[in-house]
Amino acid sequence: MLKHKGHSSKKNNLAINAVALQDHILHDLQLRNLSVADHSKTQVQKKENKSLKRDAKAIIDTGLKKTTQCPKLEDSEKEYVLDPKPPPLTLAQKLGLIGPPPPPLSSDEWEKVKQRSLLQGDSVQPCPICKEDFELRPQVLLSCSHVFHRACLQAFEKFTNKKTCPLCRKNQYETRVIHDGARLFRIKCATRIQACWRGYVVRKWYQNLRKTVPPTDAKLRKKFFEKKVGRDHYFSSCGLCG
Repeated sequence: MLKHKGHSSKKNNLAINAVALQDHILHDLQLRNLSVADHSKTQVQKKENKSLKRDAKAIIDTGLKKTTQCPKLEDSEKEYVLDPKPPPLTLAQKLGLIGPPPPPLSSDEWEKVKQRSLLQGDSVQPCPICKEDFELRPQVLLSCSHVFHRACLQAFEKFTNKKTCPLCRKNQYETRVIHDGARLFRIKCATRIQACWRGYVVRKWYQNLRKTVPPTDAKLRKKFFEKKVGRDHYFSSCGLCG
C-alpha cells in the first residue's frame, strides 16, 4: 500500500509540474486566451464590459466649445516606465521549476541604460522597425538599451504575439517612454532655420556690397562705373538729383 501511495504521489507531482510548465510556456508566449491563469480574468473583464455597457449614458452635444487644458511642457517632456510592476509569478516559478523574472530597474539603472543608448546613437538613427526618423512621434527605450517608435513596438508585439526585443530578442523587457528623438529633431529644425536666416542675411549683405564697392577686376570695374555713371546721368536728366 505504501509503495502504491508513493507511486501515485510521484505521478501527481509529475502531472502538476507538467501543467505548471505548460502554463508558464503559454504565459511566456503571451497566448492569453489559452492561459489557465488568465481565463478567469477574461471572464471578469467580459462581465465588467457588459456592466459598463448597461451603465453607459448618452451624451448630448450642445455645440459649445469646451475648455481643454493644454498639457504642460514639463509633463510632455517627462519620462516614465510603462510597466513599473513586474508580471505575476506563474505556477512553475512559484514551484521553483523556473527562475523568477528579474526585479524592475531602478532610476540609476535606467540612467545607465539611457547613457548606453546615447553612446550608441540609437536616437539619431531611424527606427529599426519602420526605418523612419523618430521626429516628434512617441519613442520608447527598452531595458536592453534599444529604442523604437512606441506604435511600431506595439504593432510588433501584436504581430509576434510575444514580448521580445526586435533586435536582441530579449524576453520580458521593461519599457520606458523617452523624448531623445524629439529633442534631437527640434535641435535639427532650429539649426536649419538659423542656417536659412544666416544665408539670407549674407546674400543681402553681398548684394549691397556689390552695389557700393567697386570690384578689383578691370572689366568688372569698368562695367560697375559705366552702370553707376549712366544711372547718375539718368537721374540728373530727369531732374531728380540736386
